[in-house]
Amino acid sequence: MRLWRLYTINKIVLEHGLDELIPDKWLPWYARLGRACIFWLRNKHKDKPVAVRLRLALQSLGPVFIKFGQMLSTRRDLLDKDMADELAMLQDKVPPFATALAKEIVKASLQLKYLEEVFADFSEQPLASASIAQVHTATLKATEQQVVVKVIRPSIRHTIEADIELLQAIAQAVQAWLPDGKRLRPVEVVEEYRKTIIDELDLRREAANGIQLRRNFEDSPALYVPEIYSEFCHTNVMVMERIYGVPISDIATLKQRNVDMKKLAERGVEVFFTQVFRDSFFHADMHPGNIFVSIADPQEPQYIAIDYGIVGTLNRDDKRYLAENFIAFFNRDYRKVAELHADSGWVPSDTNIDEFEVAIRTVCEPIFQKPLADISFGHVLLQLFNTARRFNMVVQPQLVLLQKTLLYIEGLGRQLYPQLDLWQTAKPFLENWMKQQVGFKAMYKKVYENLPYWSEKLPEMPDLLHDSLRQLKQLPELQQKQFELQQQQQMRAQKGLWYTLAGSTMLLMSVMVWALTEHREIAVIIGAVGLLGWAMGWRKSHPSPRHD
Repeated sequence: MRLWRLYTINKIVLEHGLDELIPDKWLPWYARLGRACIFWLRNKHKDKPVAVRLRLALQSLGPVFIKFGQMLSTRRDLLDKDMADELAMLQDKVPPFATALAKEIVKASLQLKYLEEVFADFSEQPLASASIAQVHTATLKATEQQVVVKVIRPSIRHTIEADIELLQAIAQAVQAWLPDGKRLRPVEVVEEYRKTIIDELDLRREAANGIQLRRNFEDSPALYVPEIYSEFCHTNVMVMERIYGVPISDIATLKQRNVDMKKLAERGVEVFFTQVFRDSFFHADMHPGNIFVSIADPQEPQYIAIDYGIVGTLNRDDKRYLAENFIAFFNRDYRKVAELHADSGWVPSDTNIDEFEVAIRTVCEPIFQKPLADISFGHVLLQLFNTARRFNMVVQPQLVLLQKTLLYIEGLGRQLYPQLDLWQTAKPFLENWMKQQVGFKAMYKKVYENLPYWSEKLPEMPDLLHDSLRQLKQLPELQQKQFELQQQQQMRAQKGLWYTLAGSTMLLMSVMVWALTEHREIAVIIGAVGLLGWAMGWRKSHPSPRHD
């Protein structure tokens, strides 16, 4: 199966002429020889631009590769305009599957004989079609509420599992053979990705994520999350409120409607850090196809988020370390950044902190006090990667989703308001969060949260205290008994060793007497004494429970 999928991937790459993008001088001789051997696979799209060929190839390869293209489409600092615009089509313009099949899936999932039992109407043309699902507009019959119905593509799980299996094989080879393999932890990263994308195939999980996100941002002026109708949600079907907004990628319309782009970009940063540090629950698939803007009040623009199949969470320790790293980074306290990396185990404990501090300063200092438009994040990321490799920094799989989301946010900010000062926007939020985590207010909050547990255990405290004091009083006596027991065991072991050595010596003498003299009866007696000594030594060294 892996070999066939690998052949299919190579076939699609070659038939779209993507191999032509790699200069021959970069390819080793065996790669060029292998390409010559499969001469029947030729470029079938010579008439199309490179950007179109890349999009078509990713589209043909399936959802795992489409999601990679979606992420690339937000990186307009790394790609030219034509390439970024073409890849942006992967966000919601993937070729749809038949509407008739979508209707059958909905009827089967909702156990309906006719769609009209629930929906007053159901659109024939999909509103949008993405890598894993497509959506149709509809109207609920009971309430006349306009909704969208999301339907998972049929047989998509098989394709995803085949790709993940191939990625796992590649990750194992990378970890085993590349010098940086163990540090990069590709096997763990692919496993995290596997869990994420498999979870995305269960729309009941997505519905639960959406309900949680909506509750977290209820009445928020920065983010609106549509209502989800959980009674109509199943594994491969989800029904939610239809929203109306301008796609975040439609910059021309946003400017034409006089939207405050600076506030919109700042609110994007606010929403991201709120999800991560306040809620520890963040939307981790924030490509432009999933983000819209409500412009009912252009001076107070509000984000609208859809597609909650991929969410990320952080534990308390990771969240605390991240916040402290961000604050130290914003304060240009590179010494603190280096020490935090060592304390958290992200770099080896024997790392030279002075050298690590200098390396971080060299990468980060040039990008401060600059707007996004003046920062080459591609260059910065490359330098950070080289620094990580030099200091054996271990990849943290649980942070991969967060890093991907941060790239999405930075890419959106670059498009919306290139003059945004990312550092000054985020720093006050993080400082305020840290104040809530330490100090008197934080201690009061933790005490208040634990009061129900403590009040439940309080009646037991006198008995627990009495038992503890009694055990403390008996501790010297117990220690003395333990010491005497250890001495007895040591004496038995020494005696056992003496008997074993004596018995072994007697056995050796028995063999010598038997071999060198004719006094066989003496040899037998000596041997019997030796066996007895060896047996007594064994008994002393391995006492029975009764003997103890």
